[in-house]
Amino acid sequence: MTYFRATDPFPLESADHTKLHEFYARLGQGTLATTKCAGCGTAAWPPRGFCPECGADTFDWVELSAEGTVHAFTVQETGLPAGFEGPRVFAIVKVDGHRVFSILVDADPVKLAVGQKVRLAPLRVADDPKGNARWLPAFRPA
Repeated sequence: MTYFRATDPFPLESADHTKLHEFYARLGQGTLATTKCAGCGTAAWPPRGFCPECGADTFDWVELSAEGTVHAFTVQETGLPAGFEGPRVFAIVKVDGHRVFSILVDADPVKLAVGQKVRLAPLRVADDPKGNARWLPAFRPA
């Protein structure tokens, strides 16, 4: 069977496909990280291959907290991509001054509230065509 990358709904996380593969490797180990410019020191979210402030393309990886607070959220009940169970809760989570767009797992939409504490819970999605694990940032109520 031929694998068509154009139909793959998940990111290509390996070093062969992205300069930011370290983000996914760390996420798979349970750590949320982002890039910090080696030139001017600006930390960016999402992680970037170049600095939005000074344009430098050298950076260091910095670990972010595993805890955050819900800044906003929405619930999607229909039209979910194949493989995702509904309802799905999407949220903007404040983590160390950054706003992280994420999925909330194990979250009851009726009990969820802005300002609620959440904890990092990386979500494993379909493996890549070579069988390597792939991850998306996700949080669960603390």
